[in-house]
Amino acid sequence: MALIGSTITPFTATAFKQGKFVDVTDADVKGKWAVFFFYPADFTFVCPTELEDLADIYPTLQKMGVEVYSVSTDTHFSHKAWHDTSPAIGKIDYYMLGDQNHVLSKNFDVLREGQGLADRGTFVVDPDGVIQLVEITSEGVGRNATELLRKIKAAQYIAAHPGEVCPAKWEEGETTLAPSLDLVGKI
Repeated sequence: MALIGSTITPFTATAFKQGKFVDVTDADVKGKWAVFFFYPADFTFVCPTELEDLADIYPTLQKMGVEVYSVSTDTHFSHKAWHDTSPAIGKIDYYMLGDQNHVLSKNFDVLREGQGLADRGTFVVDPDGVIQLVEITSEGVGRNATELLRKIKAAQYIAAHPGEVCPAKWEEGETTLAPSLDLVGKI
């Protein structure tokens, strides 16, 4: 999977967001940071825990100029039904994209061929539409929104500070590195 550094490809999808159905395209994503958060299916087990965790940090992400698009191969109608019946999913204010035609799942290379479901994949896209972060986990392993937030802060930092990099466990405000021959072998 060589998606890091690639530009997202064209798509059109219908989403459920805050009680409405809205169309979303790749053009809507450009110009801001975005998270595409793929999950296997609505009305399942690990998925609502992840989506609720992401909903809890969504206001922080919005303040950082980041939009969230959760994506499954279910329809936007299924997303609405789940949102209306699940207390965890009812907390979601971000876009819930329907990908029943599998365009997004194929574009991001997370479609399980023969099953019609997406893997658990997280993609952070910069304002130019370039994929900066990718995380894929197996179906039984849930993701951590707090760690995603840390990674987005790091990606935004290095985008704003060319020539610097964020070391392991970097947190906002901590020291970064400026790669050079002087650092080789000293860290």
